Amino acid sequence: MKYLIRFFSAFFLALTLLTASGCASTPKESGTGEYIDDSVITTKVKAALAGDPSVSAAEVNVETFKGVVQLSGFVSSRAEMNRAVEVARGVQGVKSIKNDMRLK
Repeated sequence: MKYLIRFFSAFFLALTLLTASGCASTPKESGTGEYIDDSVITTKVKAALAGDPSVSAAEVNVETFKGVVQLSGFVSSRAEMNRAVEVARGVQGVKSIKNDMRLK
């Protein structure tokens, strides 16, 4: 009986450790928590861009991976591009910005 209890204890401990390691992130993939954080950052950046009258938010695409925000799309002027980067940089949680926007 003691052997059976030890076996089940070891089994559930191993199962718990395997489950926890499945949620860990890798350099190319984000973990569950990071994915949720990135979604929140993306939403905040999009909202900030939409609230700025000098940026055409519909023209700017936003993607986030591990806190790095990538802005892409087509904008009308260099000033609009710089303003979009400035607005995105002001959002909490943004580690850095990749500017892939192009002028029309």
